[in-house]
Amino acid sequence: MNHSNLSEVSQKWHLVMQSQRMNFLLIPAAILTTVTLVISPFILFCIFSSPSLRQETRYLLLANTLLSDILFLSFNLTNISCNALDMEMHYVFCEVIMVTTLTTYCSSVLTVTLMVIDTFMAVRWPLRYNEILSPSRVKKIVGLVWVIAMMCPLSLLVVTAVRKQEKPGNLKGCLVLLILASMEDAIGISLHVYFSVWVIFCSILILYCYIRLYMVTRSSGIWRNRYSRARQTLLAHAVMLLIYFTPGLVFTVELAWFTALQNNLNLAVWICTVNLAVLMVVPRACAPYLYGLRYREVYERVQQMLWKARLNQTTNSSPTPASS
Repeated sequence: MNHSNLSEVSQKWHLVMQSQRMNFLLIPAAILTTVTLVISPFILFCIFSSPSLRQETRYLLLANTLLSDILFLSFNLTNISCNALDMEMHYVFCEVIMVTTLTTYCSSVLTVTLMVIDTFMAVRWPLRYNEILSPSRVKKIVGLVWVIAMMCPLSLLVVTAVRKQEKPGNLKGCLVLLILASMEDAIGISLHVYFSVWVIFCSILILYCYIRLYMVTRSSGIWRNRYSRARQTLLAHAVMLLIYFTPGLVFTVELAWFTALQNNLNLAVWICTVNLAVLMVVPRACAPYLYGLRYREVYERVQQMLWKARLNQTTNSSPTPASS
């Protein structure tokens, strides 16, 4: 597939979505996104409004994960809604969606990987931890994460602009998978290598950190007690990593096997739609609870803010004494 027949392929995918009645997947996507867009910004506000939390490395990384997730969910829901409402979208709008979703998704995955490294360093070198990962250094690392996350999608825009490929006008369905699959063969190979290298690198890094964490902590007794908080936290983080990485792995396989999947178009459209509307949304809906509120300091800060809000509401709603 190339840019010249992207509009035709997009039309076929849209017809399959309508014939298979996949618009119902918008319901769980909208519910999960709405709930997340309520709790995640509130946790972000609690972190940034507390001077002590702002100085903690793990909370800065948590804040960047939540920020990336908020942006990703906003653009993703906009895209899914436009596709479900049978709206034709200009190719430039789809390029913007591609850049924003790829950037925010990569930022989330890279930051989650950094959170594992942060936990490993805190356990492995507790005395030198604050020296190695000072707040100022972590802020620079977070900035670097965004730069790395933007490199691939922005490079694609520059390359397509320089080569002056013929671009379609309006598309019946805006899907990042179709846009990337329509790139030239040389660009497609580079994309496969780029995504594969990052998936393998992050997976190996996370696996190494968890193995080392187990080796360091196995003598402490946390693995003997089934209900210890440390054990539950590590297991919760492992589950979160799995559901964060699975959609990216599915997307990478879809992109690599795009031509083969076209032989069974219904299956290809189902996999892509479920991945966008469910698999990519679920980890971001779980993150505020399994990541954010499991931190005792964040949970206490949230409770404090809610208590203050409730107290102010009670004070404002209480009747004022009548003047004599």
